[in-house]
Amino acid sequence: MFTNDLELAEKIRIISNHGQAVQYIHEQIGVNSRLDTIQAAVLLEKLVHLDDYNLNRRKVADAYDLAFIDIAELEIPFRNPSSTHVFHQYTIKVKNGKRDSLKTYLKEKGIPSMIYYPMPLHFQRAFQSISKLSGKLEVSESLCSEVLSLPIHTEMKNEELNFIIENITRFFNG
Repeated sequence: MFTNDLELAEKIRIISNHGQAVQYIHEQIGVNSRLDTIQAAVLLEKLVHLDDYNLNRRKVADAYDLAFIDIAELEIPFRNPSSTHVFHQYTIKVKNGKRDSLKTYLKEKGIPSMIYYPMPLHFQRAFQSISKLSGKLEVSESLCSEVLSLPIHTEMKNEELNFIIENITRFFNG
């Protein structure tokens, strides 16, 4: 992008970053248009390995599921038995108001975690003009304060996975 108009430049930057100048605060509707041709060429080569990548992510998710299924304060992701999941994210629901303290605990242990959707869409300024809501969306609002995404990637080592599982289990079981 080339322009000598600073206001126009900022508007284009915001639109090309999902309509946000501040992460997760959407002032307007935008797009994700940051893929350049070099990145596209790399991704094209990686497509050959997509099935293996997805399988590796499912193995990590399987280990998380098995480790967390009996922790009452956690809800693991639902899996439809008639389909498969690629687990771009592995997002748990942390009950009883413990999500933020778990996130802090994990950070102290050097374990990254992420809250990807801290604000429901109907609270975003970008959607106020098109929202037809009257009242609350209690499930959406509740989920925004309960969900936490754990590390998951295609090359995750067993030591990393076990470290994460052990620490989350210790957090809830002492």
